[in-house]
Amino acid sequence: MPRRSAVSGKLVGFARKVRGDLLETDLNRYQSIVDAIKSYDYSRLSDAELRLKSDDLQARARAGASDGDLEVEAFALVREASRRVLGLDPHDVQIIAGLAMARNRVAELPTGEGKTLAAVFTASLLALAGRGVHILTFNDYLARRDAAWMGPAYNLLGLSVGCVQEGQAVPEKRAAYAADVTYATAKEAGFDFLRDRIAIVLRDLVHRPFKAAIVDEADSILIDEARIPLVIAGLAGRPDFAAGRLSALVRSLIPGRDYETDAEHRNVFLTDVGARRVESVLGCGVLYEPPNQRLLEALYCALHAQALVRRDVDYIVRNGRIEIVDEFTGRVMDKRHWPDGLQAAVEAKEGLRRRSEGRVFGSITLQHYFGLYPRLAGMTATARSSADELREFYSLGVTVVPPHRPSIRVDEPDAVFTHQAAKRRALVAEIRSAHAASRPILVGTLSVKESEELAADLLGEGIPCRVLNARNDELEAGIIAETGSLGAVTISTNMAGRGTDIKLGGADERSRDAVVSLGGLYVIGTNRHESLRVDRQLRGRAGRQGDPGTSRFFISLEDDLFERYGLVGTLYRRHGLARQDGEIASKPLRGEIAHAQRIIEGQNFDIRRSLHKFSSLVEIQRRIVQEKRDLCLEASAPPGLWAERSPDLHTRGIARFGEARTASLERRIFLHHLDRGWSDHLAWINDTRETIHLVTLGGKTPIQEFQKSATDAFLNMMAEAETASLQALTELIENDGAPEAVENLKGPSSTWTYLVNEDQFGWGLEMIMGKNIGFGAVAAGVFGPLFILTLAARRFKSWFKRRYPSELPSGDEEKREDEREDGRRA
Repeated sequence: MPRRSAVSGKLVGFARKVRGDLLETDLNRYQSIVDAIKSYDYSRLSDAELRLKSDDLQARARAGASDGDLEVEAFALVREASRRVLGLDPHDVQIIAGLAMARNRVAELPTGEGKTLAAVFTASLLALAGRGVHILTFNDYLARRDAAWMGPAYNLLGLSVGCVQEGQAVPEKRAAYAADVTYATAKEAGFDFLRDRIAIVLRDLVHRPFKAAIVDEADSILIDEARIPLVIAGLAGRPDFAAGRLSALVRSLIPGRDYETDAEHRNVFLTDVGARRVESVLGCGVLYEPPNQRLLEALYCALHAQALVRRDVDYIVRNGRIEIVDEFTGRVMDKRHWPDGLQAAVEAKEGLRRRSEGRVFGSITLQHYFGLYPRLAGMTATARSSADELREFYSLGVTVVPPHRPSIRVDEPDAVFTHQAAKRRALVAEIRSAHAASRPILVGTLSVKESEELAADLLGEGIPCRVLNARNDELEAGIIAETGSLGAVTISTNMAGRGTDIKLGGADERSRDAVVSLGGLYVIGTNRHESLRVDRQLRGRAGRQGDPGTSRFFISLEDDLFERYGLVGTLYRRHGLARQDGEIASKPLRGEIAHAQRIIEGQNFDIRRSLHKFSSLVEIQRRIVQEKRDLCLEASAPPGLWAERSPDLHTRGIARFGEARTASLERRIFLHHLDRGWSDHLAWINDTRETIHLVTLGGKTPIQEFQKSATDAFLNMMAEAETASLQALTELIENDGAPEAVENLKGPSSTWTYLVNEDQFGWGLEMIMGKNIGFGAVAAGVFGPLFILTLAARRFKSWFKRRYPSELPSGDEEKREDEREDGRRA
């Protein structure tokens, strides 16, 4: 690509300013502030005098002084507190990162540069006014570690620190959230918010009003996790045991004859032969007729679980439970749950006892949860590639902070092979060679299965190694801490170890000099990920704080990335490849692989944008319900509901029960019917989203039709909640009902939380028919012959392409057009 001229560079820079590009790389404006902070010398002050300085800042903050007025002195106090009680002397880059976050930005600070301490600067400043600051981490271990580690610095300045952990009692959580600075995982804070939303009395609330949040590992939490809804549910009915019978049936079906998968292995569908076989076994008549809608939906879930959901890749089985593995981190995702019967189907596939999904009482995506904070900031090592998305969804800019010491890590070109076996042999040989020299090696794999297979290969070669994956993720910190030891070989799923530094020579750096002389840590990736950012995170495990290090990826054209997106044939044709045992020495091929990653990233961005469109309306409705609920919970009675609509009833209630008890009864009744109505509405929303894309058959826009239907349903729900409340109150007062029955109304006796993975296999809500199993099944049930015709047309097209490839546009031309379109969107 020709080098851009200086003039064109200025034009691009101007265009970025015009369109509000929030990627900040020029840090000159921060340097004078850093110099002013360092000009304060508090080293001669006693601890008590330092505390008085902080008390004075708090008094000024609560009297109305702005953050800008207090920033320099507050940061200077934190700098001294860090030196005094933590033994850490903050670098300029940490102070700059803190300043950027104080301006509601995401600070990109390389791995090992001390983001944990940088957050203390921002949190202390924001906490001066008594606002309450949440520092949201990736897991409970990091929240607990950081609160204990940084706590003494806050305490020296008179600021309290709390830590929220899963399973804490309500009083402990309430005390933690009442602290000036609270460390918690983003998910647990979100689940606590949902629990508060179904509270019947004020004493059950744990959160106080939201003020500010700093998100650690911001790209992972704000981008990768943010589309996934948090759900709180309660016991409701018995599980559906039909999943076991359907699982046995689909196991008897033969791939290629009874069912087929699409090119990207994201969807599975019955052939005509398979449909007839299923109809014969189940004796259900025509499978695609409306009376079989629920059966068809459950059948497709069972088929999807059998054909596309992979044990030790997408999930593991542990302690009699399905535990879903996150594709980005390789860790078990605590409390994650598949929707729409897929969870039941996978449990049936593994012969596990079915667990009830229950009634959903509340749901919110992390993306919308973060929108509840008036102030939001973040920090991570890899943010710049997500700058557009952070701006679009959160109005957050990105400040790129350079490392304290320049990186000297060597990033070697990818080693590309035509097939898996060749890659595996080369990979083992590379590890054997580096291990023979005692150089520490970290190998990042894509799945639990791959990590264990590679470990077996290495042990067969006499190479000892430690494996870190979803089966033993509780050992993560200890294993990662020793990854830099002399001669250590560690195999992990791609992102294991985030938040834990890998020190050369081991945790105590006992053999640091020897490891440095060998070139530092050698990081090897065994696959390219869908996101370039995830690959950058893996590379960043080496070369921390100016240490030497090397990174390299070993990939094959049979890897999941290329198979999933149908790139194998295209790459073979374009580069004239033939199956070979050696490495493919082709720089253009490596460039095209990187280009494909960027296109896939753009597609995934579009999927998240589409999901956001559908969830935004629901979030608006949730806020309306919440406002109504809060007024009811905090006031003496729901605002004007009975006094206006039935004043006589309200008066008779006071005459019978007294004013205070009547208000309490009215509140309990209204909250009960409002919560139940909202729960039913959420179930309706879920079903509607799965089928709304059928309106494209009539030339309508799904999102517009969804908004119309959801708005009408919501207004009806709110009206019905009020009507049902009045009916219940009438029954109580006029028919001498028992008030005790109302006073004993509580939330669900048993509740649990989980995450619904909206897009586990990359489906987009605006993709064509058949890409979503829930949509496909319901569509078949509702539209029957029309849906069958659509499937038949798609199957005919696939057959025609295989039979007469020259009669249709070439795959290359189709791919180029797709890439051009995706490139424009990305």
